[in-house]
Amino acid sequence: MWRKEDGVSTPPMPTMATYTDAMNKFTKSATAFMEHVHLLTEARDAYQTAISASTALRNSLDAGDQALRSLMSQLEQVVSTHMGEPVPDRKRPELVKAEPIRTNGESTATSGKFLP
Repeated sequence: MWRKEDGVSTPPMPTMATYTDAMNKFTKSATAFMEHVHLLTEARDAYQTAISASTALRNSLDAGDQALRSLMSQLEQVVSTHMGEPVPDRKRPELVKAEPIRTNGESTATSGKFLP
């Protein structure tokens, strides 16, 4: 494709056909891209909605777990007081540290949260 003259390679001279082909390809590709660019905005909005919902659900579940633990503790105290029986010495569930999922270098707001 390249001509060699005296050991030096030179690129071929551009032609009108090369220019026309490149312009047509560019126009076709750019037009196709522009037709779908709205999907990027929709995806970003859906992502933000999902993250917000996830945070709200996590907060709600954490509050519910805390309420359940408190109620169970109260129940154990009442049983111990009224029945005269000591609270059984059983192993309590361990807290599991949630590992945040990171994408593209972003951090998450879940660091330091614990799940039952």
